[in-house]
Amino acid sequence: MTDAAQSPGSEHLRCENIRVSFGGVVACDNLSLTVPRGKIIGLIGPNGAGKTTLFNVLTRFQEFDSGHIYYEGRQIDNSRPHHMVHMGLSRTFQNINLFGNQTTMKNIMTGAHNLMGDPFSAMFWLPGARKREKEAEDRALEIADMLHLVPELESIVGTLPYGYQKRVELARALASKPSILLLDEPVAGCNDEETAELKDLVFKVNRQMGVSVLLVEHDMSMVMQVCDYIYVINFGANLAEGTPEEVRKNPDVIAAYLGDEEDQA
Repeated sequence: MTDAAQSPGSEHLRCENIRVSFGGVVACDNLSLTVPRGKIIGLIGPNGAGKTTLFNVLTRFQEFDSGHIYYEGRQIDNSRPHHMVHMGLSRTFQNINLFGNQTTMKNIMTGAHNLMGDPFSAMFWLPGARKREKEAEDRALEIADMLHLVPELESIVGTLPYGYQKRVELARALASKPSILLLDEPVAGCNDEETAELKDLVFKVNRQMGVSVLLVEHDMSMVMQVCDYIYVINFGANLAEGTPEEVRKNPDVIAAYLGDEEDQA
């Protein structure tokens, strides 16, 4: 892969004091976190803690009441979702959201729309349109090969096993050539074998492609094994942060979330 070079340790994505309220309910209460370039950062907490709301804020699908978002040091509070894709940020969703009656290849290609250029040029086959389409196709094939999806490129996505559909969603997110990837419960609903495969793929995406990752996940074994650093939130607010070992032993985290899971590897 020849994605943009990464400089581990430098700030990639950051939010400060994000507050989101829905009527009288506060979903995010002055939340802050930082995703350094080239790292896998975990975001964990009980159901309803505000994790997905924060994801929606960071990808600009959700407005916020106060606070700031920074991408590579630049404030992006007023950016829209399509701006985020062009900047290099992509995401998956908690629930699979694929085109079930389309092939794997076509689903992956939808993630590469930002590489296609002006839709008007593509519609009328203007100079450069075919070249950009070929680049998008090559990208899709490259990602499919990395995620072991080549044998299923012509399969209808809706007929694939659940774990394969999760891979297709990951492939679609990677097709836009992101430099940072937000994964919302990537192994939710997967069996042990599918979870192990997806865990390895997430690690490969980060280590081999240099893509920074912000990961929301309830599978603590996966979180503790792949994350470099973890933020824990509860009732919409920051509760704790630290390395996996520090978080695992934090009494506040154990009481609020991990419970008997603190001994997980």
